[in-house]
Amino acid sequence: MDSGGQHSVSPPSLIPPSPVSPDPRSRVTPRLYLAPLQGFTDVTFRNTFADYFKGFNLAVAPFISTTHGHRIKNTHFKGLLPEQNRKLPVIPQIMSNSPEDFIILARRLFDLGYPTLNWNLGCPFPAVVKKCRGSGMLPYPDRIDDFLNRVLSAIPNRLSIKTRIGRFKADEIHELMPVFNRYPLEELIIHPRTGEQRYDGTPDLLTFGECLSRSRHPVVFNGDINSVEIHRVLSAKFPTVQRWMIGRGAIADPFLPAALKNGHAPVSEKPGTFKKFHDALFDEYQRIFSGPSHVVERMKGFWGYFSRSFADSRKFVKKVHKCRKPEPYQDLVNRWFETEAQWAPDPQNWVSPYLRK
Repeated sequence: MDSGGQHSVSPPSLIPPSPVSPDPRSRVTPRLYLAPLQGFTDVTFRNTFADYFKGFNLAVAPFISTTHGHRIKNTHFKGLLPEQNRKLPVIPQIMSNSPEDFIILARRLFDLGYPTLNWNLGCPFPAVVKKCRGSGMLPYPDRIDDFLNRVLSAIPNRLSIKTRIGRFKADEIHELMPVFNRYPLEELIIHPRTGEQRYDGTPDLLTFGECLSRSRHPVVFNGDINSVEIHRVLSAKFPTVQRWMIGRGAIADPFLPAALKNGHAPVSEKPGTFKKFHDALFDEYQRIFSGPSHVVERMKGFWGYFSRSFADSRKFVKKVHKCRKPEPYQDLVNRWFETEAQWAPDPQNWVSPYLRK
């Protein structure tokens, strides 16, 4: 298919239309987004999560990078083919600093059925930043302005942006807000840390509030929402925000999104449901990974978050990290759930700045 052709007929939408802005005086059910975490929230995780847990309205997929040239292989869209994403609406995220390459990829994604895309201006990792991608672009508002001017006039998709408040300093966002406001963006997803902070330090809620007051677009809050209590604190501080992105908090406590909407499930039911989810996730990765060690390594990464919802899990996680093959790993997990696992999420595991006195 020629990705540079005209699009006279829109493909079927995979994303529900954006809701009308709510009246902040009324109680509105929060609109929840699954965050794009590389190596975690891939299509396997998204689909397995949706089989066992509720609460998310949609997911922003981990980024795909643009490539040079007009010919893009289908393998480049791994995890984004529409037939793979029937359980949870998905917005693809693109990593790029090239308007021309972004336009080509955006048109291909539109042909696949994606009317909305997200541009990654938030990734803080050095390998990305040094190429002036992700948060590496934030010190250059003129370049971002030129990018948006060229891209939005040439793509059929709607565009949202996921950003941080700066690469080095929080005040970088003040030069960017007028740029964002000049364009018809779908929404802004703001993580109130700098790129240099990565995931450390205290989120800058003062700067987020300033962005919220200046934005002509809907704003999504992203960052450290890992308990109902934290969401309650943030909702009280920002009563006009009705869109929230959750990543690490939902991996650690997959019951959290539904709890934010419908209240808590009985604690007695949680270990059993979580175990079924874990086993299904493990089985799916076993099915698609080429080597037995790969699936164990993937699950080790997840236990860095899973363990935060279980009491006294440190010794167990150490044993998990010593596993090399699937069979010993499965035996260890099964024994632990049968004899020791106790569901006890503790927000202090995160040393959350939102709950500090």
